[in-house]
Formats: sequence, structure tokens, C-alpha cells
Amino acid sequence: MTASNKHPDAPWRNFYGRIHGKTLNQAQKDYLDEDLEALSPGDVSWETNPDRKPLDMEARFKGKPVWLEIGFGGGEHLVHMGETYPEIEIIGCEPFMNGVAMLLGKIRKLGTQNVAVHPGDARDVFDVLPDHSISKAFLNYPDPWPKKRHHRRRFVTQEHLEPLFRVLKPGSEFRVATDIPDYVRQTLEEVPKAGFVWQGKGPEDMSTPWDDWHSTRYEQKALKEGRTPHYLTFIRP
Repeated sequence: MTASNKHPDAPWRNFYGRIHGKTLNQAQKDYLDEDLEALSPGDVSWETNPDRKPLDMEARFKGKPVWLEIGFGGGEHLVHMGETYPEIEIIGCEPFMNGVAMLLGKIRKLGTQNVAVHPGDARDVFDVLPDHSISKAFLNYPDPWPKKRHHRRRFVTQEHLEPLFRVLKPGSEFRVATDIPDYVRQTLEEVPKAGFVWQGKGPEDMSTPWDDWHSTRYEQKALKEGRTPHYLTFIRP
């Protein structure tokens, strides 16, 4: 368990996930060294932006709608959305550097032009996003933290949902995909408490993916192991 940042003015934020996995190959190291800085959404760092000055969304994203993916894993869905919707910009947040390197490899291979990358905690991005600046948000196969005593570590807690609600535009969509039934339970309990409105009425409304859904490697693993994906759509009023 470590703090997510070190600046003396930064709030204490415990971070429980992995930051590094197996050793990166040379190509992945090159992606991080050569490509990552240019793909930054702006000055998110507590070291260089301790006053948490909001990002200049107009200057960075040229007036395009901006979407947000929270924890993009290996980047499959993020790149798919960028390639499918070239008229938008999409920010991806992911603290696991192996996943960041995988995404950068995909971006370089495809030449995707509309993806921004924050290699860290989404909460630090929330700090500097202006109110109502995000048009759509995605939470795909988040860390399930299956033990009951760890449920407070899940993203679907008010610590994360309240700032997400603030930065989303009225009428925008928040999508959640998970294969963990108890994560569905907590999502349906906590997300509406933050002000979101679920667009379903019962379990049958969670069984069909979105028309533009791109299955991730985590979902493929879940399917092979016999788990059932759930797809939940919320609207920010």
C-alpha cells in the first residue's frame, strides 16, 4: 500500500493496485521513453501543478468532445474507441505501466491520433478536469477486490464517483462492464447515490453489450473461465 503521489500538498490517497508487472521488453521501454510525454492530457502532476490549475481543454483537445476511460488495461477498448470515433478525443488513465506500454504499442502501430494517456491514478486527473468537461466515461473490468473487507477499494465508491459526476456533462453516459456479480451489486447501489440514473430495469438489461463494444482480454479470460459479463449504462442528469 503506497500513496499515489508524494507532493507535500497532495491529499493522502492510498493506491492498492499493481504499478509494475513482468519486465518490459526493449520496444515497450522505447514506447514509454519516446511516446508517453507527447500523449499527456496536460499538467496533471502534483509536482508541477500543485495548485491543481484546471486543464485547458480547448487548447489541448481543440474543442472536440472528450471521453474518459478509467483503467484501460491493455488498451484494446481505448484504441478501438479512438479509431471508431475520430471526431472525439479520449483520455485513458492506467497506473499499471505494463498496460500503458501495451497501449502505446497499439497507438504506434495504428497511428491513432486522438488518444491521451495518463499513466497514473484517475483521481489525479479528476482534480484538474474542469466541471462538465467530459462527454462519456468508461469503467471496463475494474479490479474486483473480491474480499468483503476490500470492497471500499473498488472504484464504485463515492470517493471516485462524486468527482466523476462533477466532470461529466449533463446527459452524458457512464458505462460499466464487469463479470463479478458482487461488483454489479455495489455498482447498482453506489452509482445512483452519486446522482447517476441507471438505464435498465432488471438483470436482462445487463446482458447485452453496447453496439460499439470491443471485448477486452479480461473479458475473454472471464468467458473462458465461465463467468458472465454484465454491461451497465448510467446517465448523468
